[in-house]
Amino acid sequence: MKKVQRIMAAIAFSKYSRGILEFAAQFAQRLDCELVVVNVINIRDMQAISSIESMGYKVDPQDYVRGVEQERRQELEQMLEHISINRERIKVVFHVGHPFEMLLRAISEEKIDMVVMGPKGRTDLKHVLVGSVAERMFRHCPVPLLSYRMK
Repeated sequence: MKKVQRIMAAIAFSKYSRGILEFAAQFAQRLDCELVVVNVINIRDMQAISSIESMGYKVDPQDYVRGVEQERRQELEQMLEHISINRERIKVVFHVGHPFEMLLRAISEEKIDMVVMGPKGRTDLKHVLVGSVAERMFRHCPVPLLSYRMK
């Protein structure tokens, strides 16, 4: 079996995110490997901004992305304050696009050996057991994928 050198924590800033991050960080520490935290700003949000722009409102999509990324970095910092892991072994990556596609891209670009993610993202529809992104990842992820469940 190949040695795990890079674990990806896919977080959507949902109720699962802190647990995913803590679990992935503990796992990375035990395996003495790097933790890559990945978040995707959904392209649908960008399309909504574009439609608002088309109505004549001044909205800069790049400003929106910068603002969202800044907010999420701050939230991530707060989560990381409660986790004991060497910060030099953590890399944070943001992508804009379709979450499933961007997670697969991150796996390839960051040379990920294992993924930790939750069963659902931000929408958390009660009637859905597994979110569509998680379901697609379970089917198509090229590396081992660990699904984090809250107790």
